[in-house]
Amino acid sequence: QVQLVESGGGFVQAGGSLRLSCAASGRTSSAYAMGWFRQAPGKEREFVAAISWSNGLTQYGDSVKGRFAMSMSRDNGNLAVFLQMDSLKPEDTATYYCAANRVRSVLAVLREENEYDYWGQGTQVTVSS
Repeated sequence: QVQLVESGGGFVQAGGSLRLSCAASGRTSSAYAMGWFRQAPGKEREFVAAISWSNGLTQYGDSVKGRFAMSMSRDNGNLAVFLQMDSLKPEDTATYYCAANRVRSVLAVLREENEYDYWGQGTQVTVSS
């Protein structure tokens, strides 16, 4: 079991930046692929970014490529992922969710919502025009 807690959301003007964090606790000694998804009111959950356990391989949704960057930290057994969001647009307004899943391949990058077993509670990001 893994528990995920997001933080770092907030209110920002268009063109600004935010950095989201996701702290994982529980059985984090295994290899986990991790991702970020978002959901705006009235819309389906959307893939934002994902990262592999090893080598820091990343993939991004088309709408955030070149503006968002995902990273992972595994210092002293503490697992966390981050999402640096730059050049924010009003259409980035959503609740952002962190997700994780144990993987056999340390290079696996998971883009699909149904590939993840563990989810955080979400953090709200609001971008004003």
